[in-house]
Amino acid sequence: MSPRTSSGFCAESSLAIQSWSEGREQAARSPSPRLLACGDAALSVEFGNEIDEGLNDRVLALDAALGKAAIPGLVETVPTYRSLLACYDPVTDVDGLKQRILALSGDAADEPRRIRRWRVPVVYGGAFGPDLDAVAERHGMTPDEVIALHAGATYRVYMIGFMPGFAYLGGLDARLETPRRLQPRLKTPAQSVSIGGAQAAISSVEAPSGWHLLGRTPARSFMPGRDPGFLFAAGDEIRFEPTPPKHWDELDAAAARGEPVIGCEIA
Repeated sequence: MSPRTSSGFCAESSLAIQSWSEGREQAARSPSPRLLACGDAALSVEFGNEIDEGLNDRVLALDAALGKAAIPGLVETVPTYRSLLACYDPVTDVDGLKQRILALSGDAADEPRRIRRWRVPVVYGGAFGPDLDAVAERHGMTPDEVIALHAGATYRVYMIGFMPGFAYLGGLDARLETPRRLQPRLKTPAQSVSIGGAQAAISSVEAPSGWHLLGRTPARSFMPGRDPGFLFAAGDEIRFEPTPPKHWDELDAAAARGEPVIGCEIA
């Protein structure tokens, strides 16, 4: 039940089928997920306890399967790194729901996954990325080398959370792994592109953060009233494109009008 996008940003027709890699097949063949009660109206379907593409593939496959099954009483599903939260009406037959979830979790493991790859412009450094120089110094690099490594990776959106549209990304080059700030900022700008530990992120709204700010994108990952309201979804892939500061005002104004300022291509 993940959000879908409309034409103009990245239409369903431009999605591609991605085959499972050998590394992910091992996770797909692992035992049945563990079901944990979350109060009287939700179940956590846990596939593992680590950041792993194979586990996340299973989460997304079950999310899609439950969406297609249209099970009575199932209200919403929320995919995370390695689990799926299934929210249901409290009067639902929970035992029956558990059986359906377990059955679908096995059937969904062999389904191919449809993906999108976004090209996201980023203005790095300066006022847009105040931590770029410090990150470069910490790792014995120049700011340009940090930018090249950061923009040279392909990132996976593992989950959307914390704030509406906030994208948690895996795929950060290990040479850029950086512990989070000892003193978090009380405010960081919306659309910040940051790193923390082994993760990267794109923020959606102004919020506190202990992550290191490398740059900003003019793209609005969350924009109420726009169709689609959310740009990114779990399972998407992202590539960052370094963009000169002189283009910021134009791109930012276009994005504020709800226009697409990022591209989408077949992965």
